[in-house]
Amino acid sequence: MAEGYSEIKEMRHEKFMCFQNTHKVKRQQFANIRGHKQIEKRILVILLVLCVGGMNVLSQDFLWKTGVYNFFDNSEFAKSKLTIPQTMAGVHLSPEIGLRWNDNHHFFAGFDAMHEYGSDKAINYIDPIAYYLFEGPRFRFLAGAFPRKQTLDKYPRIFFQDSINNYRPVVNGIFWEYASDITNINVWLDWVSRQTHERRESFFLGWSGRYNFNIFYGQHFGYMLHLAGRKNPEISEGLHDNILMSTSLGIDLSSKTPFEQLDANIGWAVGMERNRKIGDWNRPQGFLSEIKIEYKGLELYNTYYAGQSQRIFHNDHGSDLYWGDPMYHAKSYNRTDCSILFFKSDAVNIKFTWSLHFAEQTIYHQQLFNASFDLHNMKTGQKKYAYIWDNWLK
Repeated sequence: MAEGYSEIKEMRHEKFMCFQNTHKVKRQQFANIRGHKQIEKRILVILLVLCVGGMNVLSQDFLWKTGVYNFFDNSEFAKSKLTIPQTMAGVHLSPEIGLRWNDNHHFFAGFDAMHEYGSDKAINYIDPIAYYLFEGPRFRFLAGAFPRKQTLDKYPRIFFQDSINNYRPVVNGIFWEYASDITNINVWLDWVSRQTHERRESFFLGWSGRYNFNIFYGQHFGYMLHLAGRKNPEISEGLHDNILMSTSLGIDLSSKTPFEQLDANIGWAVGMERNRKIGDWNRPQGFLSEIKIEYKGLELYNTYYAGQSQRIFHNDHGSDLYWGDPMYHAKSYNRTDCSILFFKSDAVNIKFTWSLHFAEQTIYHQQLFNASFDLHNMKTGQKKYAYIWDNWLK
């Protein structure tokens, strides 16, 4: 039985390595290197020290928060040459404890542990969380290992595909943001992989911003992924730079209508990619648009791209070099998400999405289900959400 399971697991690993387009594969490659047991012990020590120390520190607030995030992602891409059909499902547990002093300064420590449904392991992946947070009226600054959903959740899928939140939930680096009623600007660094004999050095440098003018806005997203070689002087590997930027103009009528979201934008996406060993820059670019509509528990989100194929080195480096949706390797791609928000609040969010992908002269299907539960002792307020079916059973 164990031998059969090992053979199946090895076959799946080889198939995924062939395509190199999911971050699930990337995490499986590194699973044995990371030393889960040692990390777990260190996390427990940190938590115990903070618990004991936090009780004895004067003029400080003790904070805690915990989250449970369930995900199910079934993609049906059987005939696609760009990606593979697969089902990813699992649950994250992410407890944190922290201290707050002088109102603006915070320190948090914890972990994000993920169990994949169907796995024989209790914990498949675990990421330590430890970061400093400054939160003022205009500025926000994070440094350390902090949750991705707190910082980079607004990036379009051409930059980060769906599975990134599931398999890369923690950013390792820094994030700085200035925010006012009309302007938002941020820069960030995410150190993805440290150079060893088995692994390439890799990091992100990113930036984004938005300016609001009444119901109109302009926004920009960008990042550079630097991919270096392994620590092996006998083998010369070309260093890669993958720069991607998207600038758009939009209109947001959410505040003027009964809709939770009524937003549309059009813009231009530009990639700049090169292998330094070759030296020439490639500049794929194209038209990119988004439409977001949300009304009382029903949501429609449509994205459309038309232009040159992004991901120039797609077949060579896959998810090592690209974290965006692999469907943007097509010259024309449309995705329509039809969602039901069964419950939406600051503590509980339950959502089902049926996605239609139009590419390669084919319609592909994808089903996603996400359920998140977040509890904490920090004061926040949120208006009551109304559903279209509120009065159906009365």
